[in-house]
Amino acid sequence: MRSLTVNFEMGAGKIWAALEGQRCLEKDKILKATQLNENEFYAGIGWLARENKVFEEDEVHYGLGATNLTSEIGNNAGIVWGVMDIWGEVNISTIRRLADMGEKEACSALGWLAKEGKIYINEKQMYNLK
Repeated sequence: MRSLTVNFEMGAGKIWAALEGQRCLEKDKILKATQLNENEFYAGIGWLARENKVFEEDEVHYGLGATNLTSEIGNNAGIVWGVMDIWGEVNISTIRRLADMGEKEACSALGWLAKEGKIYINEKQMYNLK
């Protein structure tokens, strides 16, 4: 079983490859090209946003370049980190409920935190701080 960091990094790499040479692509086209599910996609977007390498043009178009997602995803990452700091081991449903955020927001925040090396996931699909 690959580590969370490796999985998220591979997803980010697939997104990067799909967007390379394109101005922007729709999320659905990126999903088709990468064969990622939506959670993996948003985790990859979070990873790339932490690297300052991806921007969101509107709700469904993404491109490579300086990110405009730092305040949104970075803030959500802080909230998710706070939940994990208090509650310890949690699954994605618990993160969403306690952080009061949707799947997209939670997954992109987890991608951001994974890029920072601050979280891990165990064999039960439970997230925790390193």
